[in-house]
Amino acid sequence: MKDILEIQDIEKIERLENEYDLQKASLLERKLRLMIDESPDLKPIRKRLRDLIKKYEDREWSDFKNISDFKIKESDKAEGIINTEQKFINKRKETIRKKLKEFDMTQQDLGVILEHPKSYMSELINGVSQFTLKDLVIIHRVLGINLNTLIPTYLQSETRDKVRESITKLNKPKLGLRKKELV
Repeated sequence: MKDILEIQDIEKIERLENEYDLQKASLLERKLRLMIDESPDLKPIRKRLRDLIKKYEDREWSDFKNISDFKIKESDKAEGIINTEQKFINKRKETIRKKLKEFDMTQQDLGVILEHPKSYMSELINGVSQFTLKDLVIIHRVLGINLNTLIPTYLQSETRDKVRESITKLNKPKLGLRKKELV
């Protein structure tokens, strides 16, 4: 499942491909459950996620006798990555809320500055949809929040592998990923 920039992108997803996709879909489904009272138009998207999750679980986890240790490790690793990502999103959300309170602003006020409707601001703050880089720079400049708090600098394993492969092809041994891995 490619990164979801807007929650409506879920309608375009054909199937979940791996354990990371499953964990990400499960987390989004839970978040949407909490947001539906405020935004009932999210119901079909939540249903779509539930259907994708069920199809994946039926395909990958229904035969208990043939579940490998590798599959369990893959699931545990994906869960760890999602937990780390969620900690980042929660820290960012709390930092933004604290700064909004400091400036006597609401999420809706921030939405006016970013030119986003109230319901979309809720999706952004809760990590259901992704902020654009422009949004994050505006938040940084207006609220004075450090960019390291606003912008995740970790890479998903697939991207890290591709970057490492490219560096190897370039034959540049001094080049490498400098930061600690996500999981």
